[in-house]
Amino acid sequence: MSGRLRILIVDDHPIVRQGIRQTLGDAADVGELGEAATAQQALDLVRQQDWDAVVLDIGLPGRGGLDVLKDIKQERPRLPVLILSMHAEDQYAVRAIRAGAGGYLTKEAAADKLLDAIRRITTGGRFISPDLADLLATELAAGAGGPPHASLSDREFEVLRLIGSGLTVGDIADRFALSVKTVSTYRTRILEKMRMKNNAELMQYVLTNRLLD
Repeated sequence: MSGRLRILIVDDHPIVRQGIRQTLGDAADVGELGEAATAQQALDLVRQQDWDAVVLDIGLPGRGGLDVLKDIKQERPRLPVLILSMHAEDQYAVRAIRAGAGGYLTKEAAADKLLDAIRRITTGGRFISPDLADLLATELAAGAGGPPHASLSDREFEVLRLIGSGLTVGDIADRFALSVKTVSTYRTRILEKMRMKNNAELMQYVLTNRLLD
């Protein structure tokens, strides 16, 4: 990497992208700022141009941010990606780091820490808060003895959270642009892995374990 940083901002909300631009725009070491509003736009820009870092919203509509992260790392394994999320660290951060993210930052903390996080990941480091470091250490120590939802795939975990929020299978299918049959299959796998019988038990689990925002 040489010269000023070229950063791709991926978020489906124009106001959020504008806010990130304002946060980064005055920094002397920041140069080109690109924007993408969808997963496909992000992947196209990653393929077409060279970037020093990607700031990626985990809550993209359709294909989720974790799926996009994996695609980016497949296309450009060395490209640092900072996950920017409205979700607390205990919900998605460990999954994001596992999937190859260079760091995880909540939108609430972004104004103060965004530039530092980008500088960290573009120089080969990782941006991990003390709380996230504790989460990673706890998961490593727990091994197979982690909570039941730790056994779920990333998409299954997202479906679990949405069931917990009261959405129907049809609602979730619309959210992810999937068929009802596919989402029903995810639901069946979740019930099997977590040894539960119905949505009511899943909803109670989500609430008890504070998996919603």
